[in-house]
Amino acid sequence: MTAQPNANSFPFSLDRPASKQDADGFCSALSGTMEALLSVIEMETDLVRAGKLKEAGELQPDKARLIHEYTRGMMTAKEHAVALGNLSPSATQSLRRQHSEFQPVLRINLAVLSTARDVANSIVSTVAKAAGAKNATTPTTYGRDGGAPSGPQSARGIAVKQAV
Repeated sequence: MTAQPNANSFPFSLDRPASKQDADGFCSALSGTMEALLSVIEMETDLVRAGKLKEAGELQPDKARLIHEYTRGMMTAKEHAVALGNLSPSATQSLRRQHSEFQPVLRINLAVLSTARDVANSIVSTVAKAAGAKNATTPTTYGRDGGAPSGPQSARGIAVKQAV
């Protein structure tokens, strides 16, 4: 069983806003979360494009935390959309606009990560095939003991894990 974060760990309230200040505060905090997540995603995309995969991997804890906050914030915004829209229409509209601008950046990031994974899988598969081909050069005649050769051996010591 995984531990659920408590409501105090979010930079915004999960409660229904009761005033314009509550609605403005929620929208502002969620907007800040989106900006921080956008910054991390853009850094990750740039690092992966530059081939700095280790540095990109070091961003994962922050990215995971921000994605969790963003997702929970958007779920809360959806739950309280009417109250947010009535109490602070301009902040709510701004949040919607920011959310729609955020989606293309996420698609670009996913495409870059997918390409990097495909390239890495291709490299590892090529190395595994090359290592297996070296074993295929064994003699095809009978050995000293008169036994037939067992045929090409597959690569030893190389494993490819497809799940990420």
